[in-house]
Amino acid sequence: MGYQQLAAVDLGSNSFRLQIGRVLDDQIYPLDSLKESVRLASGLTAGKLLDTASQQRALATLRRFGERLRGFQPEAVRVVATNTLRVAKNAADFLPLAEEALGFPIEIIGGREEARLIYVGVAHSLPSVNHKRLVVDIGGGSTEFIIGNKLEPQLMESLYMGCVSYSLRFFPDGKVDKKRFREAEMAAAQEIETIARHYQRSGWHEAIGSSGSARAIADLLELNHLNPGGVNGNNGITRQGLDTLRALMIRAGSAEAMELAGLPSDRLPVLAGGLAILCAVFSGLGIDQMSYAGGALRLGVLYDLLGRFHHHDMRDSTVLQFMRRYQVDGRQARRVENTALNFLGQLIDVDAPKHENDVRFLKWAANLHEIGISIAHNGYHKHGAYILGFADMPGFSKKDQSRLASLVLGQRGKLEKLKELPRSDSSWHLIFCLRLAAALHRSRVDIALPVSRLSYGADSYQLELPDDWLASNPLSAAVLADESMAWKRVGCGLRIKSWALPGAAAA
Repeated sequence: MGYQQLAAVDLGSNSFRLQIGRVLDDQIYPLDSLKESVRLASGLTAGKLLDTASQQRALATLRRFGERLRGFQPEAVRVVATNTLRVAKNAADFLPLAEEALGFPIEIIGGREEARLIYVGVAHSLPSVNHKRLVVDIGGGSTEFIIGNKLEPQLMESLYMGCVSYSLRFFPDGKVDKKRFREAEMAAAQEIETIARHYQRSGWHEAIGSSGSARAIADLLELNHLNPGGVNGNNGITRQGLDTLRALMIRAGSAEAMELAGLPSDRLPVLAGGLAILCAVFSGLGIDQMSYAGGALRLGVLYDLLGRFHHHDMRDSTVLQFMRRYQVDGRQARRVENTALNFLGQLIDVDAPKHENDVRFLKWAANLHEIGISIAHNGYHKHGAYILGFADMPGFSKKDQSRLASLVLGQRGKLEKLKELPRSDSSWHLIFCLRLAAALHRSRVDIALPVSRLSYGADSYQLELPDDWLASNPLSAAVLADESMAWKRVGCGLRIKSWALPGAAAA
């Protein structure tokens, strides 16, 4: 793709990070980066609402990031938000303000999608090897665990524990003593216990820590010679080093009071929480040593973005996997996809870059519109929408999944259930095309559909079909009449017109 700049923005629970990469020969080289300790998780109230102060910190940072990103095309920037915005009940109110401040859309990603992207970033920052790696990433509000081989993650989990949330919960005043540290470590151990057996059964050859907590702890151990011999000559973490650092912190009474070289001032408020979690990780998974890797979520986002540029979109692979998992009838899916795309092509210019996303979502929805049948035929559109809304779907953000679920839910039945969808949303065109295609292929056989003419204007669709086809297909004609009434109930017209094919009268 020649020379290209891509940008990733990671809205973490502790820090916001902007990474700009220069792409040459399918490799990404760091060009510029920004980091600010926003500590979004510290602004979560007991009711899981983001308080005003944390929102203002976040918006101020996003405005600065937005200035650096001026001139970037939207498709060259991907912005992901993690645990705090996953759990904040007022995230939907905050997101429009955040997007306005930054100038780009923000995706809230699920825990396993975060884990996948972290692994992709770490794998690209390390030499390729033929053995399994365990990657542990302690974030501000969650910790991700991934086992993978080369560039492929195989096991992915996200546990609800992070350096910010644990520091606030167990060390709210910054004071550290043996009792508090033990309580924090035990709480983390209970979380880790839920995955330990599965992960140990899978096994790994090498353990890798990524992101801020692992880096800060690795640096402290190395700079102060707390590791017995280090790890492979690089920055690393050993069980003995962790035990020593824990004892030093408890003896000092706080992270700030430790007399150590390289104490990171920006991480001191969350160091105790991160250390307690890492100690529990070592104990719970039986780890003796861990290396540190610089690549993490934002680098993974950059490489995922690069894949989309090369039309290797992880979301396409996920859709194929879901079709196999839920035993989708591939021939029926292709029939519906082709017809739905034909209809959409009569409403918009499907080759225009601005409509690329709509075309992609209609294809995915057509391929997945029957996944709910694996649960029950009755109400299968509802079952399908539930699966797509709540399953782990690698490559898809929560917003992506929500949109896909809406399309599948809207494929049949009453349209009033989608009343929250603004009339100006392009998803309405996709729902219309999907409903029409699914209805016309009800027979589930390869038949030639009639030549049709579809148009839209003044909040109304018009579908023109040959009059002899309508006469010879009374079931389809009745279905189209029902569709007309369904769209009328949501304030949108659908007019079915018949027309005579050229030469029909002479025949």
